[in-house]
Amino acid sequence: MTEIEEIVWDQSYNTGVTEIDDQHKILVKTLNEAQRNLNMGSSIEILDQITKDLLNYALYHFEMEEELMLESKYNENKQEEYKQHIKQHRNFSTKVVSIRESIQTGHHIDEKELIDFLKNWLINHINNIDKKFTVYLQK
Repeated sequence: MTEIEEIVWDQSYNTGVTEIDDQHKILVKTLNEAQRNLNMGSSIEILDQITKDLLNYALYHFEMEEELMLESKYNENKQEEYKQHIKQHRNFSTKVVSIRESIQTGHHIDEKELIDFLKNWLINHINNIDKKFTVYLQK
């Protein structure tokens, strides 16, 4: 696999909500660790473990965010943004589950495409979706 640059946490990724930012940093750290493991060579077991770890933590993070959305009445006051946010969480989870199923059935997964997808999704989600919610949350 061609080496891919790791995500370097940039202050522009901060949402201003400490709990969310701390969890995003853990997701970035987990993704960077996954990338380092893949750069050293991949196997079905490594790919399976990477997607399992990322999915488990992402689901935990999504649950926390979604609880905050309900507590703050984001779902009532910003219905369309809320629906879009939830849809992105579900689409991400579905995609990662599909990737995991492909790995487990022995289908070849392009490691670079996997990491690129995960990195791009995370950064775009933080900057374009999470920040809308956290601006609302801080008001």
